[in-house]
Amino acid sequence: MSEKNREGKRSARERLAEERDRQKAREKQRRALIVGAAVVGVLGLAAVVGLLAANSGDDKSDAAGPVVAPEGTSDKDGPAIPVGKDSAKSTLTIWEDFRCPACKGFEDGYRSTIHELADKGQLKIEYHLATLIDGNMGGSGSKRAANAAACAQDAGKFLPYHDVLFKNQPAETDDAFSKNSKLIELAGQVDGLDGDSFKKCVEDGKHDSWVDKSNKAFQDAKLRGTPTVRLNGKDIFGDQNNPLSPQKLKQKVEEANRN
Repeated sequence: MSEKNREGKRSARERLAEERDRQKAREKQRRALIVGAAVVGVLGLAAVVGLLAANSGDDKSDAAGPVVAPEGTSDKDGPAIPVGKDSAKSTLTIWEDFRCPACKGFEDGYRSTIHELADKGQLKIEYHLATLIDGNMGGSGSKRAANAAACAQDAGKFLPYHDVLFKNQPAETDDAFSKNSKLIELAGQVDGLDGDSFKKCVEDGKHDSWVDKSNKAFQDAKLRGTPTVRLNGKDIFGDQNNPLSPQKLKQKVEEANRN
């Protein structure tokens, strides 16, 4: 074999070896890029998961706060706001929802009679607040109004504000009471109520958890709905066969007080 041919074969082998080396280098680089991308992806995913976890831990906007009962309330048979003299022999228990049209009907029909009996010391009333309509219709007006009424209780103005809310109740499908500004505006109809303390209580939702507790008591009691009205523990409202009237309510209270 000539020197020229041997030189050509060496050059071919060298070129082949160089090409294999280049291929190995490219393959090594490709694997490095794949591994690097995978690492970045894992780290990126970990960062996202960590951010989500951090955000979920920091976001407490939906967390229920501590139960803060309004001033002078009781919790014997579920959270209740008492009205009237403790010395009264008879107790009228009323479960109500400020968005409930039937509750407004009851209040409009019996308000003056209940006030009269309470003022005479013949009857004390325990108001239990529920948020039934919020659950049925959506919205938050029942809860916001109940919180505002609890704030009025703190100020010693529960009953007049309670009456203002029912007198100004919006249509059942209108969640106007969900606006704190509306509830504060209505407080202007009660002498001495719409001060800074009341406004802050309403806007902060100070008694929201207490309202939730009251509504849970309503659910746990498995009551038929709102209003539920009981005199000394006995249902007296809603019986179509023996309908109640303001005069009958007076008679029932008088009879109960004689016993």
